[in-house]
Amino acid sequence: MSDIDLRHLRSFLVVARQRSITGAGATLHLTQQAVSTHVRQLERSLGVDLLVRTSRGVLLTAAGAELVAGGGTVIDDVARLAARVRAAANAQTGTLRLACCPAATTLFAVDVADALEAAVPGLRVSLKGARTPRQELGLLTDGQADAAFMWLPVGDVGVHTAVVRSDPRAVALSTRHPLADRPSLTLADLANDPVLRPDVLTSPEAERFWLADPRPDGRPAPYGPVVPAVEDCLLEVSRGRGVWFAPQPLHALLPDGNVRWIPVTDAEPHDLAVVWPDHAPEPLITRLIAEVRAVTGHGRQLHAA
Repeated sequence: MSDIDLRHLRSFLVVARQRSITGAGATLHLTQQAVSTHVRQLERSLGVDLLVRTSRGVLLTAAGAELVAGGGTVIDDVARLAARVRAAANAQTGTLRLACCPAATTLFAVDVADALEAAVPGLRVSLKGARTPRQELGLLTDGQADAAFMWLPVGDVGVHTAVVRSDPRAVALSTRHPLADRPSLTLADLANDPVLRPDVLTSPEAERFWLADPRPDGRPAPYGPVVPAVEDCLLEVSRGRGVWFAPQPLHALLPDGNVRWIPVTDAEPHDLAVVWPDHAPEPLITRLIAEVRAVTGHGRQLHAA
């Protein structure tokens, strides 16, 4: 038996899914003859019949069904291997791709990139912008980025994390809110205020943390409406539709309009972390964490504590 050609396997899997050589050709942007040739060559390589042609399409043989059951995994494994190979090549040639949300990292991302390139001769740091934490995670898992700056928690999503900055939590509320003139607040003060939920987070665990749910007394947080983006939170807050908890530094980066930002003294702080997948170049990730902590002063904060 000769080696299986992945092109032939991909064509067969599409044929098997659509039960049509013609439909598979349209999906793959190949002629019907080319798809048929791929399937015949695959059958020849394996020494078995995979399909039975009928007037209404194709049927799978027992061997074909077995190949369908395992073939998709093979394709996925090869794709992941290719991503790891590209990541290793980038690491060897000195490229580190960092995904970041400007709202979370504008204060230091450029400084970190400059510091890394200055500290490691030949290293090139590429900053890849993402509008939401969910998009950042997608860049990591798709192999388009080696690491990201993300607020914790991100949930059980198969990545590694290292905290590089901790920030106290604040609440954004309307200037018309009865508590808008207070210098600070507690979660008990906000027990009855619905908390807005931007649809950008990576897991239910992350959403519960951002909502401070449950509260210190064990009561559930009052869930407010879901909004598409972080910016929409501030619009809804200014209209008195609810409040929003966020790290205090975001106050300097987001337009506030009719919004007041007030520290919440008993809410857990927000930890910002370097987040990376298994395929990331570990030596560069280690250096990245050290440089980010130097820029943010996180190590000095821990020592002082």
